[in-house]
Amino acid sequence: MSPEMKKARVLVVDDSALMRKLIPQMLEGDSSIEVVGTAMDGTFCLKKIEELQPNVVTLDLEMPGMNGIDTLKEIMRKHPLPVIVVSSHSTEGASVTLKALGLGAFDFVAKPRDASVHMTETATDLIAKIKAAVGGKVVRPGNSLGTGTRPEKISAAKSGPPPSKLVAIGISTGGPQALEFLLAQLPGDFPGAIVVVQHMPEGFTEMFARRLDEVSSLRVKEAQSGDVLQAGRVLICPGSRHMKVKRMTRGDVVVLNDEARVNGHRPSVDVLFQSVAEEFGTQAIAALMTGMGDDGAEGLGAVKRAGGMTIAQSEESCVVFGMPKAAIERGYAKRVVALDVLSATLQAFCSRNEAGVERGKAEKALRAGL
Repeated sequence: MSPEMKKARVLVVDDSALMRKLIPQMLEGDSSIEVVGTAMDGTFCLKKIEELQPNVVTLDLEMPGMNGIDTLKEIMRKHPLPVIVVSSHSTEGASVTLKALGLGAFDFVAKPRDASVHMTETATDLIAKIKAAVGGKVVRPGNSLGTGTRPEKISAAKSGPPPSKLVAIGISTGGPQALEFLLAQLPGDFPGAIVVVQHMPEGFTEMFARRLDEVSSLRVKEAQSGDVLQAGRVLICPGSRHMKVKRMTRGDVVVLNDEARVNGHRPSVDVLFQSVAEEFGTQAIAALMTGMGDDGAEGLGAVKRAGGMTIAQSEESCVVFGMPKAAIERGYAKRVVALDVLSATLQAFCSRNEAGVERGKAEKALRAGL
């Protein structure tokens, strides 16, 4: 059986009897997924993993006894499997979900606030993520560069020079750990401005931006309409909004809107990249990182046509090689770069003085077949 045809054997872990009934019901309509069992707490979960040999686990984080985080740690230690967290929409839920992603959870879905209205949407999301998990990678915790100490920040000088380039990043599954790794490697005096679309629902992105701000020397915040693009600052698009960039005489800004979903997403990477191509052209760098689906591929093509630099994350360094693969196959990526050298690549292309030199070196190496 090919990897594409491999059936997903799912164990559902939730202390709520209702959710232990609802989640299997959500999944039973897809013939490529089989729910092999349910567990009401972490202790039962670990036993059922040994007995049933699932290849994906859905995990509630708020459980009595052995809670979801402790359960996840044990799964990663004993049986490294893709774990999809089923999270509440609360601030506390967002915080513990981001902690779970840092400990190696594959991805998460938010429990529907109103089961009768949003159940189909949640089911579609969960099914897609389970299928991606079967072919994806399990990221061991400890791969990010969070040191536990808050890095030094360089305060934004109001009269400082404008950004040398605009770096736009599109990212999805596997994104929280990959972005944490990338941003922790960039220096506080990074001369480019950075805008990010991470596929994530409303209520999670503000906490996510705060977490990134803690591990990075850059200044990271959830974007608001009118935020100015500044060197050394990262703006994360809020969940459930689209983000565009706009050049203005008094400073370039981001603009948020609530237009219809694009490629099934809001925020959509394509929406951001298209506006980056139109507004910044040759001054743009667009990077498409780990994630499922093809959102951002056509936008990357627009940036390439506008004369900007386009980068796709390499297959071996992606948790899910969906979005970068779609762009590479369409010929839109000028560079394919592993995660561990992406920061150096961005620094080379954004450097105020040496970008041309570095680009020349890169071109020479390519011509030499290196």
